[in-house]
Amino acid sequence: MTSLIKQWNEAIANNYGAPPLGLVSGAGSTVVDEEGKSYIDMLAGIAVNSLGYGHPAVVQAVSQQVAKLAHVSNLFASDPVVEVAQKLKARVGDSDARVFFCNSGTEANEAAFKVARLTGKKRVLAAHHGFHGRTMGALAMTGQPGKRAPFEPLPAGVEFYPYGDIEYLRTLVEQDPANTAAIILEPIQGETGVIPAPDGFLVKVRQLCDEYELLLIVDEVQTGVGRTGDFFAFQSARILPDVITMAKGLGAGLPIGATIVRGAAKDLLTPGSHGTTFGGNPVVCAAANAVLDTIDAAFIAEVRNKGERLAERVAALPGVVEVRGRGLMLGVVLERPVAKQVVSAGFKHGVIVNAPNDSVVRLTPPLVIEEAELDAAVNRFALALSDATVS
Repeated sequence: MTSLIKQWNEAIANNYGAPPLGLVSGAGSTVVDEEGKSYIDMLAGIAVNSLGYGHPAVVQAVSQQVAKLAHVSNLFASDPVVEVAQKLKARVGDSDARVFFCNSGTEANEAAFKVARLTGKKRVLAAHHGFHGRTMGALAMTGQPGKRAPFEPLPAGVEFYPYGDIEYLRTLVEQDPANTAAIILEPIQGETGVIPAPDGFLVKVRQLCDEYELLLIVDEVQTGVGRTGDFFAFQSARILPDVITMAKGLGAGLPIGATIVRGAAKDLLTPGSHGTTFGGNPVVCAAANAVLDTIDAAFIAEVRNKGERLAERVAALPGVVEVRGRGLMLGVVLERPVAKQVVSAGFKHGVIVNAPNDSVVRLTPPLVIEEAELDAAVNRFALALSDATVS
């Protein structure tokens, strides 16, 4: 039988490169490759599989919904999409908020970009090294020149500020406040290496937006849905954004994105101004409902506890400088730039991790991972780290 990897390379566009593994099944926090080898998954589809693999609540919800009503488009209403929207409004804490559903994080940020433009102002301020997606509008707000350069010219009007530098950001706003629509940021920059915003930064940005009547857009695509030990990462700062974008963990493996608008932003999207055929799909929203019903306050408290234990154990390993992040979104900073070698060695030892850059390993396991699995994953990670350091 031809391997999955060989078939992939013959059929799939080369934008991802050759995959290292061909995966065929999963249960809980474990996946199995085509040769029958098991791995503890400490990546979870890049923070997507919030409830792991085969969670009974998701399986039941999706199975029941697909047998009843799979797709209706947004020309018609359906129960699951309304239920998810109401639950998200409750999690935000604003009964007047409104939700736009799409299929991914980049689409959620595209919608946020369009909401900013609908203010009539053209300037959007985004952070250096931030990541908001790969479609053209989201890419325009992504502060990584290497990703933007091949596709320029991108939509105009985006200017960049150093992440965490409130004085620079204030100076940038004051250069043209009348034409500035919004400030966008991630509470923790994930794709750059899990870099949290400095203490107090989100509060000061909220105050700056209030002072100049700007929209604050917070990208919770990777940090949301309990990942950091709060349902939304911004909640630890006790602020409320005007626009919240989310995706990844909301669908527990199924493709969903959401843009939540509130306050002055909630009335900017009007009939015909934006849309999507598949956004708010009933089957995907059934999965999201299962996720939201499962990830309650007690569940999130467990995420905090597991994250603290994981960070403490990993920080004690040889070759680790520090562990940053919150909850089960951690960046392991290494003494040497061997993160990619650690990833490769991890496959040998039965653990899946990720390297956003040469000196950082990212850990974003399923939120349902058990303590014993975390301990086993740390032991396997230690072996991978030792292999990479010695080689």
